[in-house]
Amino acid sequence: MIRPFAWLLCLLLCGCSSLRPRDLDRAQTLATAARSETVVCVHTDACAQPSPLRALADRALSESTPDHPVNYVDIVESGQDSLLARINLIRSARTSIDLQTYIFSTDDTGYLFLNELLDAAKRGVKVRLLVDQLFGPSDPDLLAALASAHANFRMRLYNPTFDRARTSTADFAAAIACCFRRLNQRMHIKQMVVDGAIGITGGRNIDDHYYDWNPELAYLDRDAILAGPAVADMQHAFDAYWDNERSVPVDRLKDVAAVLLAHHGPPPHAPLADEHRSPRVLAVATDAADAELVATTFVDPARAVAEVRFIADPPRKHDRLPTEGGRATTDLRELVESARSSVLIQTPYLVLTRGARKMFRAMHKRVDAPTVTISTNSLASTDNLPVAALAYKYGRRNLRELGFHVWQLKPYAPDVPVDLDAAASGAAIPADAGVAVSAPPARRRARVPSESGRLPGLGIGSKPARLRTSGLRISLHAKSMVIDDAIGIIGSHNFDPRSDNYNTEGVLVFRDPVLAGELRQSIEGDIAPENSWLLARRPRTSRTAGRIDKLFEELPLFDFWPFRYSTNYELNPGCDPVPREDPKFAACWTPVGDFPDVQMSFKAFTVRVITAFGAGLAPIL
Repeated sequence: MIRPFAWLLCLLLCGCSSLRPRDLDRAQTLATAARSETVVCVHTDACAQPSPLRALADRALSESTPDHPVNYVDIVESGQDSLLARINLIRSARTSIDLQTYIFSTDDTGYLFLNELLDAAKRGVKVRLLVDQLFGPSDPDLLAALASAHANFRMRLYNPTFDRARTSTADFAAAIACCFRRLNQRMHIKQMVVDGAIGITGGRNIDDHYYDWNPELAYLDRDAILAGPAVADMQHAFDAYWDNERSVPVDRLKDVAAVLLAHHGPPPHAPLADEHRSPRVLAVATDAADAELVATTFVDPARAVAEVRFIADPPRKHDRLPTEGGRATTDLRELVESARSSVLIQTPYLVLTRGARKMFRAMHKRVDAPTVTISTNSLASTDNLPVAALAYKYGRRNLRELGFHVWQLKPYAPDVPVDLDAAASGAAIPADAGVAVSAPPARRRARVPSESGRLPGLGIGSKPARLRTSGLRISLHAKSMVIDDAIGIIGSHNFDPRSDNYNTEGVLVFRDPVLAGELRQSIEGDIAPENSWLLARRPRTSRTAGRIDKLFEELPLFDFWPFRYSTNYELNPGCDPVPREDPKFAACWTPVGDFPDVQMSFKAFTVRVITAFGAGLAPIL
């Protein structure tokens, strides 16, 4: 009986503004007619900027044979470096650019990308931009202008709610009521492929927070550059999503089509490009043309890797019911289960599916059980309160039953690859400073929602907890893994229920001890005691308390037990980081509480409530 009422709600909230198919056809015709076909370059390479990074792809392809492919891989830790690499690759494109992302914000980063992509289109490069609709550009005027910009530029939104770019609160309510599963099926892959020969993939979206350009929150993230024949896997994945029926051309979206029809073409004053770029945007534009800088930053450290592959969930994953895994999940589990000595995982969200718990429990019981170390967020650093609450709830299980060694990132980690000066450049500029900014103030104030664990339209998990300290908050967003010091994994998969069941994901997997060692060294730097708190058994925990903790842990509701098995520890000055079982542990580690550096305000109370009642949220977190 519920579903008919849900569909009635959808009709009441959304039906009155629908356009007929012939109206959409007419809007698409208007956009097509408005597109410029002028190409400013007549050379076969589209006047591509010479780039040592793009030349690396040519070298890889020339060195490859069908039986012995040669691929180069470079791990990119810094947000500023990652931005530099992307802009340089866009300018070096000769035939095509395919950009796929979950978030695309209209901030300095977003407009920098739009400017560069449109410039590439004008010089003859075929540009395709594919964005998940949930956190993609939602301004119909902007999208109408982009749809009409140039014959070489195409843009589509994946899985738009009710075929619109902008989703109102009423639309969210209707979608939750009638189409909850469809609403939660998101395209989470982040990749860019240039000329089918070189690509970059990882955890970063298109938004200031991912490139150290936000003064309040910086995401600690990671990407990998791949050059060579293996890029074909990335290209095939992009093509599959681009051709999928869920990927809707922006001029076929109802609110965008309405703008095109109202103006008989694109709106006359849409903010397509920034005439006055901020100093930091100009600085990146300059650096992207510095061949020596690009060579030393990306080409010199790149390593030839014999075994590398890009694994992506196909869009048809969304045609099935949630099943704990698409291709990416299945392959990752096989790799983890093959571990003999160690598994090092870095993930923002420590929430496990039933299948993952079963796998790690079996691994922990093995005689030759590998060491499993987890780098994740603390409540102070996370952008996602519900996930932190469930990680808190299951602390005993993670430590005792699964054998995890868990480190939680500090929000002010002093020694991680985040550019504090670049972040400070995003602070508000006084009105009388005489400095032009790259985007109108309304866009600059936009806040990026949490990527995972947020119930669309309800705002759960969209704002971090209030801290006792002030300044730039660093939040872990990298999704990486090292297995047996030989296999490295970098991608978009959070190793959580949402990545398994609802999101489509992509990961780069390489087998190379040297490169895997570099990745391990990076993650171990993030979990150094100065950067992370150690999660360990609480002092003087009795067996009775542990049993009660376990009992409440199993309850989906009414888990009010306040004395959890685990808490956070800070290393004392002058001490070595000995393990919890060492007799010197108590002398070297000081307990700092369950939620260090968090003001015990409404947010902390919210965590307690979610711990008590929120276990059922795990599948969508």
